[in-house]
Amino acid sequence: MSDQFSNAQQIRKPAVASKGGIVAAQSRKAAETGAEVLAAGGDCVDAVIATTFALGVLEPWMSGVGGGGAMVLYRAREDRYEVIDYGMRAPGGIRPEDYPLTGDGAASDIFPWPRVKDDRNLHGPGSIAVPGVVAGMEEAHRRHAKMPWRDLLGPSVALAGEGLLVDWWTTLMISSSAADLRRYPASAAAYLEDGLPPNAPWGIKSSVRLPQDRLKAMLAHLAQQGPRDFYQGDLARSIAADVQAGGGALSVEDLACFRAHGREPLTIPYRGGRVYATPELTCGPTLAHTLRLLQESLQSGHGAPDASAYIAYALALQSAYRERLQDMGDADGRRALGAEHLAPACTTHFSVVDREGNMAAVTQTLLSTFGSKFVTPQSGITMNNGIMWFDPTPGGPNALAPGKRCLTNYTPVVAQAADGRRLAVGASGGRRILPAVTQILSFVMDYGMDLDAAIHAPRIDASEGAVVIGDVRLPAPAREALRARFDYEQARVQTLPMKFACPSVVLRNGETNSGATEIFQPWSDAVAEGLLA
Repeated sequence: MSDQFSNAQQIRKPAVASKGGIVAAQSRKAAETGAEVLAAGGDCVDAVIATTFALGVLEPWMSGVGGGGAMVLYRAREDRYEVIDYGMRAPGGIRPEDYPLTGDGAASDIFPWPRVKDDRNLHGPGSIAVPGVVAGMEEAHRRHAKMPWRDLLGPSVALAGEGLLVDWWTTLMISSSAADLRRYPASAAAYLEDGLPPNAPWGIKSSVRLPQDRLKAMLAHLAQQGPRDFYQGDLARSIAADVQAGGGALSVEDLACFRAHGREPLTIPYRGGRVYATPELTCGPTLAHTLRLLQESLQSGHGAPDASAYIAYALALQSAYRERLQDMGDADGRRALGAEHLAPACTTHFSVVDREGNMAAVTQTLLSTFGSKFVTPQSGITMNNGIMWFDPTPGGPNALAPGKRCLTNYTPVVAQAADGRRLAVGASGGRRILPAVTQILSFVMDYGMDLDAAIHAPRIDASEGAVVIGDVRLPAPAREALRARFDYEQARVQTLPMKFACPSVVLRNGETNSGATEIFQPWSDAVAEGLLA
């Protein structure tokens, strides 16, 4: 590891505990929005919907109505687990021949597919898949919400009216995609100033905000007209017209027929408890493989993992990823197990628990940072680049084709430990999500850690083939054992580039809730409904 950072600096972000509900999210302000809904008597799912739309305004590079996702829910009164899947799919009118290979090596965006002419599958209107977030919130609201749809979108409308506040994190995230954002006039207008990333001012009383007037108007319209308007109303027509004017395939017919789906969760026995994960075209099946191997190889106990535990984590994860590479794509009922784990992605995950014990683990994404980098001119929506997940080489199980579902590597889970504690966890970070979720589950279910201990415990990442990455904070015996066994590299927990995923987790023990988020994510926080500033 070559770096220039302090070896003395220590970062801590204590877990929050409360008898009331808690929202743990990558944006404190979005978590506050969800916690306010809980404080007003809302259900866990009400908080999910309000937090979702707030996140789309506050961190538009990660998620929003132009993306897709999935959630795992626990309903306490019925003692029931369920999954709502609102992953994206390719437009019905997409033509694989419009994505010719250049023969010029691998694609950009650090992706394993052969490169497509003009990177049409990576950015711009041609990279856009049918978005699912609004349909997912529609289905969640239909099933469990207590509050009106309009009220749950109200906070995001107000936030958009304030404009996107520019601080150093905003500048950093916009800078990372500025070269592509400037290709599209509406994107440049939304996120750049004179073609360059905005900068926060030095003056303590000064602030810079990027206007989000079109986004505000879109959200206000969606609040008033209801979620179906996004798929079958004025918004649908506006979105399809903007994408097709830019050369993309997304149509009003694609939007009209899109629905979120309820699915039975993948139930994974583990250490006397149960882990409930998303099935099919997610990383849930790979998590099942990992936990099965850990149950056989890891000696659980109290305290913290030792060197042998970190070796067990690495071996189990590498085995699971090898299996994932052998069978991938939406074809003939196959699970999504594939090379998509090699791609970086920008995603958001948040977890919610309410005072009744209902829980939600929610992961949503635009895929790349700012997704397609294309903002719809009429409605101000930052759209996904879901077509990136398909192999542009014809003939394979994950080859690009009309109407196919997109692969995903998100892993939201709700789990019950043998001691009765229940947790909802997930992470952002592309291929690094699975290792983070696996280890946090193990910290709680194998070692009995509380959330404060679990979120501060050092982790490894084993998602880069033969390479194992270890947190520099690992104990020396663990580092030495890993170095002797693997191609081992060290890395710091840091904001950018992230070498480890960014988890958000809540836990319920009896009637006491707790929440925690990644210690080095500068915006993330767990917010309790009774502890709002």
